[in-house]
Amino acid sequence: MALHQFAAPRRWSSRLAFVLVVLGLSACAPMAPAPVEQRDTRVVQQSVVVPAVYSVRQGDTLYSIAFRYRLDWREVAGWNGIGPPYLIRPGQTLRLVPPPRRLTAAPNRSQRSAEPAVTPPASPPETLPKPEVRQTAPPPQKAPEAAEPATTAKTDEPTSTPAGSGPKRRVAGVDWQWPTAGRVSRPFDPAATRRGIGISGREGQSVVAAADGEVVYSGTALIGYGELIIIKHSDTLLSAYAHNRVRLVEEGARIRAGQPIAEMGISDRNLELLHFEVRRNGQPVDPLDFLPRR
Repeated sequence: MALHQFAAPRRWSSRLAFVLVVLGLSACAPMAPAPVEQRDTRVVQQSVVVPAVYSVRQGDTLYSIAFRYRLDWREVAGWNGIGPPYLIRPGQTLRLVPPPRRLTAAPNRSQRSAEPAVTPPASPPETLPKPEVRQTAPPPQKAPEAAEPATTAKTDEPTSTPAGSGPKRRVAGVDWQWPTAGRVSRPFDPAATRRGIGISGREGQSVVAAADGEVVYSGTALIGYGELIIIKHSDTLLSAYAHNRVRLVEEGARIRAGQPIAEMGISDRNLELLHFEVRRNGQPVDPLDFLPRR
């Protein structure tokens, strides 16, 4: 039999083996996944559509923007790197959703195994004497603080207050009182567009601050609220007073509970009432859970 008849099968066998080796090496090559990045999207939060970004308009404040979209003003400030006194300017673009997080891929096993192992140097035998442990006298004990009166410790009952200021109720570290006289003609509705209570009265009657705080918004930029005042009582609690006829306080003013801040006006439904809201961490809550019981 001729020699070339044996040589041809051997060449094909060697080529096939070469192809298999190449494919095997390609399969073993480490492939790091591409970094994943979150995209800004519009978020629907309790029937409120929150845009990813917001362009500040004339009259806006950080608090009014957070109030409009039921956001925690502290988170909005943090997402945009805004610190005290939390000032913003018209035309400024604010992020209303958390910033994107870039996820970095962890090294695979082949990469970790290729790194040289680092062996910590052996610690020398102890030859130095151990440090002396000295016993120190315990710190002086502070004198026990006087207990608060029983009237302020309760959070479910109104407490007595000076004449003219009305009864108060302490909830979440804040002393609350009714913002105006009148009956609750519209109770809190969790499904309503504007979630608060309506307190009926007469046009022009006094509206007072429900608790001590700072005026963080006084204006008409929020649709459906008319002449609106927002007061910050703590980092977590805000109160809002809408449909006023006249606003008596400006932004930045420090307010005491019971201080007149506005005059009652007429609502968008042609009713003489005060629309009153309480926000906790940006979310509307039932004001009756904070106001003294009648």
